This record gives sequence, C-alpha cells and structure tokens, in this order.
Amino acid sequence: MIATADVLDVLGRWWFNYDEGNFDVLADLLADDVHFSCRTDTGTTDYEEFVRADVRGRDAVMAWQTDHRINSPYPLRHNGTNVHVVGQRGGEATFSSYILVTQIVGGAVSPLSTAIVTGTVRRADDGLVISELEVVLDTHDSVLFADR
Repeated sequence: MIATADVLDVLGRWWFNYDEGNFDVLADLLADDVHFSCRTDTGTTDYEEFVRADVRGRDAVMAWQTDHRINSPYPLRHNGTNVHVVGQRGGEATFSSYILVTQIVGGAVSPLSTAIVTGTVRRADDGLVISELEVVLDTHDSVLFADR
C-alpha cells in the first residue's frame, strides 16, 4: 500500500518544482514510461494549442513541461487540493485532486485556472514516481449543478 501522505508529498514536490522551473527535480519524479496529458474541458478556448498535450516517456514529457513552463508567467502557483487516493494495486496508487492556479497581476493574487487532476504514482527503486498525470482545465461557465 502507498500511503495518501506519500502521494501528497510527490504531488506537492511536483507542483512546487514545476512552478519554480526546477526541471532536474521534475525529471526525477517521473517514471521512464510516464504518460502526461492536458486539455481543457471544452476544447474551444483561444489557448488550446498552448495547453494541449498527450505525451509518453520521461524525455517527451519533460520537453513539453519545460517549453510550457518557460512560456508561462512567473510567479505562477499550482495549489493542489483535495488530493485523495482512489485505488491501490500492487505498487501503484491512483489519485484524484483539484488544482487552483494563480498568478500576480497588478500586485495582487489573480486566479488563472482550475482543473481536475488524476493520475498514478508507483514505487520505484529510489522512491515514488509519477507514472500517469492527466490535467483537465475548467473552462465551462459555472451553472447550477442540476443544470449541468
């Protein structure tokens, strides 16, 4: 079993080091065969090409992550919330969570995006690594839950 606290630790290190551009640390948090995907929930925004990804393998994921981060604002803060383990099998744990992404505009914190994040972490020789990470950015306007 992989403890929820250990999943939280891996995801916290992932988002912090992504925001700070610590690309060597990020690469060490990924499995060799990692799958990363990112998209919006509508597929209709003006920035689809910038956020869309479906890449496999540490090198390809790191190439996308590096390019995306270098071309994003700084400071940028990905705040992972409501992280919880939804399944365990062998040496893997699947999880679901939200992120709230903020930036600074005019000296004040400004929300940039929210998203649902799902994925898998697994045991490796040197600790836990991310083997699957899917980010679906919220772009639908909010409506009553009953009307969705």
